[in-house]
Amino acid sequence: MTSDSAARREMQAGQAFVDTVYERLDASAKVARSLVVEGMARGHVGNEGGLVERDAMVYQASRRLSALNAAHDGLVFGRLNLRDGQSRYIGRIGVRDAEREILLIDWRAPAAAIFYQATAQEPAGVVRRRVLRCANDKVIGIEDDLLDGDNAPDDLVIVGEGALLASLSRARDSSMHSVVATIQKEQDEAIRAPSRGATTIGGGPGTGKTVVALHRAAYLLYTDRRRFESGGVLVVGPSTVFMNYIERVLPSLGETSVTLRSLGEVVDGLSAARHDEPVAAAAKGSSRMTAFLARAAAGPMPGSPTDFRYFYKDDVLRLGTPQLDHIRRNLLSGGKRNRAYDKAPAAIVDALWRQVSGERALEKGRAEFVDTITTDDRFVDFVEDWWPPVEPIDVWRILPDVIESLARGAFSPVELAALKASWAAEEPSIEDVPLIDELRYVVGEVPADNGDDDDAPKQLMSFERREREDRDDRFMSTQSIEDDGFAHVLVDEAQDLSPMQWRMLGRRGRYASWTIVGDEAQSSWPHPQESARARTLALEGKPEHAFRLSTNYRNSAEIYDLAAKVAAIAVPDPDLPDAVRRTGDSPVHHLVVLTSLARTVRESATEILSRVDGTVAIVVPTAQLLTRRAELADLLSEHTDRLRLLDGLDTKGLEFDGVVVVEPDDITEESAAGWRTLYVVLTRATQLLITVGTTERWTSRLA
Repeated sequence: MTSDSAARREMQAGQAFVDTVYERLDASAKVARSLVVEGMARGHVGNEGGLVERDAMVYQASRRLSALNAAHDGLVFGRLNLRDGQSRYIGRIGVRDAEREILLIDWRAPAAAIFYQATAQEPAGVVRRRVLRCANDKVIGIEDDLLDGDNAPDDLVIVGEGALLASLSRARDSSMHSVVATIQKEQDEAIRAPSRGATTIGGGPGTGKTVVALHRAAYLLYTDRRRFESGGVLVVGPSTVFMNYIERVLPSLGETSVTLRSLGEVVDGLSAARHDEPVAAAAKGSSRMTAFLARAAAGPMPGSPTDFRYFYKDDVLRLGTPQLDHIRRNLLSGGKRNRAYDKAPAAIVDALWRQVSGERALEKGRAEFVDTITTDDRFVDFVEDWWPPVEPIDVWRILPDVIESLARGAFSPVELAALKASWAAEEPSIEDVPLIDELRYVVGEVPADNGDDDDAPKQLMSFERREREDRDDRFMSTQSIEDDGFAHVLVDEAQDLSPMQWRMLGRRGRYASWTIVGDEAQSSWPHPQESARARTLALEGKPEHAFRLSTNYRNSAEIYDLAAKVAAIAVPDPDLPDAVRRTGDSPVHHLVVLTSLARTVRESATEILSRVDGTVAIVVPTAQLLTRRAELADLLSEHTDRLRLLDGLDTKGLEFDGVVVVEPDDITEESAAGWRTLYVVLTRATQLLITVGTTERWTSRLA
């Protein structure tokens, strides 16, 4: 056993090295700041070259400064003592000394790989692996793993119980943290997988899938920065709660250029945080929606005119509903609705001119007819009302009015009622976001202004120009909608994605490599085969590299033993990882009468808060969320930094020191995926778990 004095000497030696590294970090930051100042000065040269040079210098220096600032906390975290007597220090970013020699190795560099890959069975030349636990620039703890005792010097000091076990026992807070110091071998293999194609990271709860995927994003940026930083890395998670939870991980690794979005925020300009109830959510997510949305986008907008009558010379010209519908179909046969915006006047004029038969009109010819009708306010108003430019959100707002007439048997009466009720909320839900994105691609972008007279109708400006230019088919441009591509797409909790959500993400990752994280046993989507087909289409034949993480580091074995029984009910042959630690605290179940429910929930949460140092969650059925929030308002306010009230879906990807699960039977009965949701909820707890319910049917089904 290491003496206290030996441990203190090791801490002091570690601190001396850390101080040296931070001195170099400060020097590098000073240089970066001076380059920003110099770059800004070059903008005063007065020519275009000076401005370009300024922008490039300021951008590069600012980016380096951001990386240095982001990595400041816990910059140095690892040391390797090698069999040949050398030492390597590992950190969040690379740092060189004044002579440009390597002082600190970036954890993503090939030379750092053995920090993660060496084991006691295969030490790979590593005698001791040390983790330095730091708070900012101060060493506050050391944990050692002796990997090759046979080759260890007699005076080699071993401190602590091992870095991994020490990290597992620490309290959780409101954010996910980097595990860069304690990445295990199977996790490191997934992180360093080839960048091409799709890398899938599977495994049960607590195996570190999410944090491994985030470290993989940082690794890809390190190995091919030009490709992934210029093309962009998109990280998508299930909820705003989840994205807030993980938002600090990549900046702590020195990466600040990644785009993080929840499923409700993937589409620019939209932000949705509300889930629909299960029937509506399943209907909106189904691939059956695509045909319905296409029909809705092709139809007339509410209030559109259905008839046009025009007197010209000796003729009465008329277009009724059948004729207008025929013109509409012809316009749409060429592509997206808004792409046909400036073709609509010509189509109407052509249809009307074919009805002209009077001698006076024919004698004047088509040119005078066009000039007469296109300067008539009645015609101008009709065309603008009949074929207006359409925003996708405009079509989405009419869906409850057209669903019954256009669905054509695609949805059951129960689904139709649920859809209409959900759309009555008027603000999009998370499940509506992919529908609006689909409409964006169906209708096309609203035509861009071409810079002509703003008072003139754009459709007629284009039509008149075409007439003047002898039908050379020049139309107003429309903005491209193929503008969402990323170089890499990372999607977490992928087992929950609906077919429509896969279509939405597929558009953004058409030319990208992918990292896909998930566990089918935790899926909340009720039709996995349909979703699997949509996933295949989204990936467009990309080669896949599969990795499975097998060790549950999050849950105590006592908690996971219970959760595993729920998993066996939720899905056949679930992927069950091995829980590696025991706490001696088994889950506690309270069966109460309804009048005692609120009091018991409060008492259970208070008990856990008193026994753990970190965060606690109270998880309730979605339908009870508002009621329980009102009942527990004072307790939530008193422990605002530690206590959360959530429904089952919003717990995805999160972890807490303790969890109180309210009415488990109601959670299992809320949707077709209820048992899988309960499995997710139970596996959020790392130390203590209490269930409180007025029924206990769920426990009677456990093997």
